[in-house]
Amino acid sequence: MSSKPTVQNPLYIISSIVENKPGVLFRITNLFRARNFNIESITVGTTEQPDLSRMTITTKIDERTLDQLVKQLRKLIDVVEVKLLDINNTVYRELALIKMKTSDSSSKMEITNYATVFRANILDIGKESMTVEIIGTPDKIDAFKNLVDQYGIVEMARTGVSALPRGI
Repeated sequence: MSSKPTVQNPLYIISSIVENKPGVLFRITNLFRARNFNIESITVGTTEQPDLSRMTITTKIDERTLDQLVKQLRKLIDVVEVKLLDINNTVYRELALIKMKTSDSSSKMEITNYATVFRANILDIGKESMTVEIIGTPDKIDAFKNLVDQYGIVEMARTGVSALPRGI
């Protein structure tokens, strides 16, 4: 008996300009929760206009559901603008801090070499651990994480995707 391979939904990046006031984040995340959509990552910060914030949400859903979601986001009162960003025409990055076990000098050296190849920064070296900062696309961060997993990841923190469309 053969089983069909499951097809994963692609990653979509939704960029919203919202009013910078209390409750907006709750209303938007509640929209996702109420419709049982998962948020892969969400970042929020003020824009060049202090009364507005940019909210960048990544999600993996099918196209039909995505269209509905974007329409529903546009109807929310505090939402000024919603754009679905084309991943091929967008600059997007994420930051991750990864603390790994390093029980000996050879593991420290190997992790340092991996960090160099991935253009990551070593932020802290202790007797039994190292902390690395890596910035890039989620795929780049996942590749680095998979490579250093063998040493034992003690802790990891990821910021989520920040994104802007490419030039005008």
